[in-house]
Order: sequence, then C-alpha cells, then structure tokens
Amino acid sequence: MFDTMTLTKVSGALFGALLVFLLGKFVAEEIYSPRVAHNGDEIVQGYVVDTGDDDAPVEEDTGPSFDEVYASADAGKGEKVFNKCKACHQLEKGANATGPYLYGVVDRPVDTAEGYSYSGALEKVVDVWTPEHLNGFLENPQGYAPGTAMGFAGLKSVDDRANVIAYLATIDD
Repeated sequence: MFDTMTLTKVSGALFGALLVFLLGKFVAEEIYSPRVAHNGDEIVQGYVVDTGDDDAPVEEDTGPSFDEVYASADAGKGEKVFNKCKACHQLEKGANATGPYLYGVVDRPVDTAEGYSYSGALEKVVDVWTPEHLNGFLENPQGYAPGTAMGFAGLKSVDDRANVIAYLATIDD
C-alpha cells in the first residue's frame, strides 16, 4: 500500500508546509517587529498616535453610593434576584441547605443560623450582617471573607445587591 514514492511525497509535503510556515513567520517578524536605532539601545517607532496627555489623572465613574441605591431599593426586584441564591439558601427559619437559612439575616449576628456548621471565616471579618456588610459580601464573597465556604462569584451590580438585601430585610418578623 505504501511504497517509497508515496512516502517521499508525504514527507515532502510535510517538510514543504513546515518551510512555508517558517518563512511566513520570518517575513512577519521582519514586517511587524520594531527597528533598533543605530546606537543599539533605542527602539524607533514607525509612528506615534497621540492620545492626549498621558499624565492626566483618570477619573473613575463610581456612580451612586450603596446607601443611595439601598434607600430606593425595590424588594420586588430583589425577590427575582434572589432566585440565584435559592440553589443554596432557604428563607424558612431553621431550613438549612448547602448554605445557611436567610430568614432574618439582615441585622442578625454572623454565624448564628441554628443547625448550620460555619467555616469561621466570616467571624474574622464582621460581627453583624448590616446592609453595608451584606453588600460587601455579596459583591465578592471570597474577596470579602477569605476562606469562606461560599463558592458564589458574587453580584456585580450594586442595584441587584441593594434589591436583594431589601428583599431579605422583609423576610423577618
């Protein structure tokens, strides 16, 4: 089936393709690499695009503060956002799941859900779940309390965090 001529053709095709690839790489490096000036230590650019003053401070648009957003939070929207939390948390008192129950969690002391075994990482960071502490934790649980067992990536939107905290504040006596 394979004779010497077939083997020669296949190897020639492979080596030819490799040669074309290496030559293409060489040509691309010559075209797109920066040139070194005659003094040997300075790179001369072909052209520079002026984008403005590089020393100007960059102002970040932080938007409204959490307190402002929380003051106008909508618990109804928070109930919809809470659907992301339902996989691990329950709202009924004493009904722990993968995570502790969240009944009355707002302004509740940390690590006090009955019957749930905590990792201990939260006690090192905060004592009581105020809306501000919940906001920080829900934004980035691993960054806020390193070592926490909560594997959720967090809620990036401040509106979503404020709405879900407002919803959780309504789940209480």
